[in-house]
Amino acid sequence: MDRIIKGFTFRPVLLCFFAALLLLGAGCGPRVKGAVKEDVTRTDTGEELKDLGELYRGPLYNVAIIAFENQTPSKLIDVGGAATEVLRSIVKKSGLEPILLTSRELREQEKLIGLEQTGAVRTGAKQSTRGFEDIDYRISGAVTSYAEVEEGAKSLISKSKTIIAKVQVDYALVDIESGKSLVADTGYGEYKKKTGSTLGFGTKSTGDASIRDGALRDALTKAMVRMIEKLNEVPFQSNILAIEGDLVYIRAGTKSRFKPGTVFNVYRPGDDLVDPATGRVIGKSQRKIGMITITEHQGANVSEAKLKSGSGFKKGDIVRSKK
Repeated sequence: MDRIIKGFTFRPVLLCFFAALLLLGAGCGPRVKGAVKEDVTRTDTGEELKDLGELYRGPLYNVAIIAFENQTPSKLIDVGGAATEVLRSIVKKSGLEPILLTSRELREQEKLIGLEQTGAVRTGAKQSTRGFEDIDYRISGAVTSYAEVEEGAKSLISKSKTIIAKVQVDYALVDIESGKSLVADTGYGEYKKKTGSTLGFGTKSTGDASIRDGALRDALTKAMVRMIEKLNEVPFQSNILAIEGDLVYIRAGTKSRFKPGTVFNVYRPGDDLVDPATGRVIGKSQRKIGMITITEHQGANVSEAKLKSGSGFKKGDIVRSKK
């Protein structure tokens, strides 16, 4: 039976329809998918990084991160700074220790290295080629491309929007001591985020920094996987700090993550090897003189070892892991 209220006629079917709409409206708060997580969302790279982190048993290297440059055509605000911060968290998660370094500090160091190697400046107690204090490697790079693509869908009572962010990052991993680039490549990242609304209620994602950061995290996580693979291939190298009878002290410690019983080769450094074309020192001759075995760690940076073979070890001799 129809009901008449103030001149309006309502049928039971219409009442049910409006009741359904009210229920939908009551639960139609913002619906967002794709919020930035610890892992990436478009690939399985995050899990791959986790697996590599569990496999990585090398030294706790200090890695300097040079502030990333913004080379995108649109000069997206602070995309370089965002890349630097995202990379810092990824480096930490991978089992290394990140240290931020400015481009100015890097240029000053490289200038000093050049002057020392040409003989214009006398080398001090510590050569500049040994790198910054407590820094083993550096990562530098630039964000060269960034774009967002928007896709939308509508129905009778709802609509949704998906934003896909794509980024391109150029990066390099450099050994501070040798100045050699271990990895130099271009990485690509992608991230998507979906927002939806019902009956006009919903959320907007315009200008959402999490979309940008998600794409950066995807690209830089892939880059970190490549860098860890390379670091796992590089033998650990240190020096003899002191000798007391049969005991040898080396720069290693708990940060080296080597267990007592680990055997190292010992090398005697020789003359500088000079590139005749440039006049720059590109290395030193080395001669194996014996082996030592770690007996215990004395803090984070120093380990005690005993003689395994050879003799005549001196302070400054090179110690290298057997890989």
